[in-house]
Amino acid sequence: MFLAVQHDCVPMDKSAGNGPKVEEKREKMKRTLLKDWKTRLSYFLQNSSTPGKPKTGKKSKQQTFIKPSPEEALLWAEAFDELLASKYGLAAFRAFLKSEFCEENIEFWLACEDFKKTKSPQKLSSKARKIYTDFIEKEAPKEINIDFQTKTLIAQNIQEATSGCFTTAQKRVYSLMENNSYPRFLESEFYQDLCKKPQITTEPHAT
Repeated sequence: MFLAVQHDCVPMDKSAGNGPKVEEKREKMKRTLLKDWKTRLSYFLQNSSTPGKPKTGKKSKQQTFIKPSPEEALLWAEAFDELLASKYGLAAFRAFLKSEFCEENIEFWLACEDFKKTKSPQKLSSKARKIYTDFIEKEAPKEINIDFQTKTLIAQNIQEATSGCFTTAQKRVYSLMENNSYPRFLESEFYQDLCKKPQITTEPHAT
């Protein structure tokens, strides 16, 4: 059975009391985090590319991310898949998860998406081992939060790797992100800012 762990990416408030100094400190921290968040997003937008396929020359221009309109950003709130289908939205979500110190979830999901597209049996086997050592095995550098039974099943499956090796784990990580991180992303100040329509100011013409 899958053992749900409650602490997945849940921000903890270590502050005590509700005095004005605490509130002021929280606001200052919030502004600092937002600034850092935007810096991280900018980095992801400039460096995100298809795994294993570096872009060079003129083709790299195709990787340029265009800031979405408020209407496009609002679509991300309709379904988690809408967010993942947007290159800008995906990069923004990755930056958000990084700010919550759980970016391994989206990285694992993306690695699985790439893995499922692999046709060569040799590449399938090598990618399966890499995903296992990066995300699944005990004390892996990017260990994801799944139960022991699923980990054991994956360890058996990768001995004769198929495109469905990580299906169960990918679904569970997707569910974790959809139910935990995704709602918090939609409530984040950065996302709310993207959804705001710019105010049009008209200056009186001199006569």
